[in-house]
Formats: sequence, C-alpha cells, structure tokens
Amino acid sequence: MTQVENTALNADRDVWRRWLQDDALPLWSRQGFDVRRQLFHERLTFEREPVLLPELRLMVQARQIATFCRADKDGLASTASLALDCLGEVQRRYWHGDGASGWLFSLGPDGRPADRRRDLYAHAFILLAYAWAYRLSGAVRYLDVARQTVLEIDRIFFTQNGGYVDTVPAQDTVRRQNPHMHLLEAYLALAEASGDDFYLDYARRMIHLAMRYFVLPDTGMLLEFFDVTWRPLQAPGHNRVEPGHLFEWTWLFGEFARLAPDDRDSEAIAGMRQKLYATAVAYGVDPDTAIVCDAITETGQRLEDSTRIWPQTEFMRMLCWHGRHGDAAARSMLSRQSVAFFKSYAPASLRGGWIDRIDVHGVSLTDYMPASSLYHIYGAAAEYLATVVPSAEKVPSI
Repeated sequence: MTQVENTALNADRDVWRRWLQDDALPLWSRQGFDVRRQLFHERLTFEREPVLLPELRLMVQARQIATFCRADKDGLASTASLALDCLGEVQRRYWHGDGASGWLFSLGPDGRPADRRRDLYAHAFILLAYAWAYRLSGAVRYLDVARQTVLEIDRIFFTQNGGYVDTVPAQDTVRRQNPHMHLLEAYLALAEASGDDFYLDYARRMIHLAMRYFVLPDTGMLLEFFDVTWRPLQAPGHNRVEPGHLFEWTWLFGEFARLAPDDRDSEAIAGMRQKLYATAVAYGVDPDTAIVCDAITETGQRLEDSTRIWPQTEFMRMLCWHGRHGDAAARSMLSRQSVAFFKSYAPASLRGGWIDRIDVHGVSLTDYMPASSLYHIYGAAAEYLATVVPSAEKVPSI
C-alpha cells in the first residue's frame, strides 16, 4: 500500500468518525428518542423533527438499541444508559405484552398493544439487541431473556419442513429468506457474546437451510421468496434476488466460518461465500458508479432501478473485509462508495440524517428519514473504522 493510499484511507476514516460522533449518533439519540415514552422514534423529517406514527414497531426499537450499545462499546458515544434503559422499557411492554408467549409486533401511542402478531423478523432483532446489551454490560439477565426468546421462537414459528413461518397468525403462505438471515445474525452475535455453543448450533441450522433451499444450485443467486415446500415462488427467470442480501449473507457465512473454523462443512461454506459475493458484484453493482441496485432476477436481469441506502452499506462492509486482506481494487471501490454515500444518501445538509431511497436521477423517493437505516450504516462504518491494511498486497480467497 502506497503512502498516498494510506493517507486517503485515514482521511476517509476520519470523515466517517466525525460524521458518526458529531452528527449521526447525537441526532438519533436526541431528536430520534422520545424521552417521555423512553422509546425511539421510527422516523424524522428532513428538518430533523419526529414523525408521529400510530404504531412503534419492535424491530425498530431493537435495531436502535443494538446500535447504540455497539456505539458505546466502541467508544463513539456515551449511550449505554439510553440503550439499556430503553431495552428495559421494551422488555416490559413488548415481551408477553398481551399475556401470550413471544414479543408484540408494535405498540400504540398509549403504550398498549397495537399489533399483536408475532413476527419472526422482529424476534431476530430483539435477540440481536440482547446480544449487544450483554456485550456492553456483562449482565447475565440479558442472556437469560435471549435464551427464553430462542425457545419461544421454536414454539411459535417452527415448521416441519425446515425453517420458520414469518408471522403468527400467518399473513400468507409465502416463506421468506430475510428473517432467517437475521436470525443467523442474532445467533452468531449471541454465540460470540456468550461463548455458548447452544447459539452456534442454531446458527448452523440457518447456514444449512440457506445452502439447501435459498441458493439456486451451482449459482450465487439467493432467492427471496418461496412456497411452503421451499420451492421458488415464481416461474424460472422471474424470481427476486436482492444484491444487498447477497452481501449480507456473504458476511454472515464469513462470521460463521470465523466462529466455527473446524465445522465439517467449512469447505462448502467457503465456496458458497465466494459464489454469493462474486454474483452480487457481477450483477448487482454498477461498474461505473459502484452503486448497488435494489433487485435483479435470478438470471441477472435488473428488476428495479431505484437504489436504497442499506445495500450500499452492506457492500461497503464487504469491501472493508477485502481491503483489510490486501485487495487494492476493493479499497479503490470502497473510497468511491464512501464518496457516493455522503454525496447521494447522507449529504451534509441533513446533518447526520439520510435519504433512504433514490431514483435513477438521484431524487429522493421518500419524504422522511427512517431510524432503521442506522443499524446498516453503523455496521459498515464500524468496519470502515477498523480497517487496517497489511503491507503485503494480496487478493484474498473468500
């Protein structure tokens, strides 16, 4: 790595650190937090004012709690009390909030249950929040709730043909990969936090489910939607693939390999990880702009021309991994992605806020800033700040 490249990387890291510490984390922990209810707002306007909604979803609360636990542990914000106090309020109101097993989907403005569904996606994120709460505090009570929640997930959502249903009561018969991906993420976070193989075993189940059903044979195309037997929902050539999720799965396969290096399927896992990443880059990334598109088909055809903020951050996270392992091309693209992020998605005028989705002309497709994006952004930023490039230039094999 040349001195010029090293200087550029350090400058990029400084930009990210200042943006997080001075703008984003203060915005979402102050204007983004409802002191009266001790819960996070779901949205802010572009003028940084709360958008009052009829429901507050568990998923958003859990994502914000996990993120602010991470930020405090990383030394980027003093938000331990905020995050842990909020988690206490969330546990009190959402867990068994209607007297039944599991976690409520949402609360109303009065703090009463608004949507009593049990949602697998939301349960995955509350597990992630408890993993980070334990890592931050060391309080065993957080692991106790996490384990109870894992067992409740089995009782509420389990299906006989592998995996879980999305919601109870069911809204449809579609099976989705996305909540399973976030369950894998939560299990891995709990495994690392606790050192307990109980969670690693659950993570292994999600890995095998993905390899068996989600990814088309001999490709890196991971589908989004399936029928009740895990067959692709649409006819060949018409199934949805999201490049951002390919990058997320690539990252999670790598995390599993890191935590379970001696797994009997380690070779197959490494091969799958490489296919997912290569497919995402080949079909989901614009080679001129380095921007990740929202969706393609399993044949690589573009489905949507809009671009959301979160796939960009998932790509950045993977580029950080490659950059740390000596991939000069990845470092170059990472720098371009960072410039595009602050130009198109998080301009200085929003002072720590962001535009969630833009069209092909760079025009915002939303009139608010969703709090839920911070989880994705912080994940990429944390990797950016941790990126230290070795002196030897070597393109890694993932």
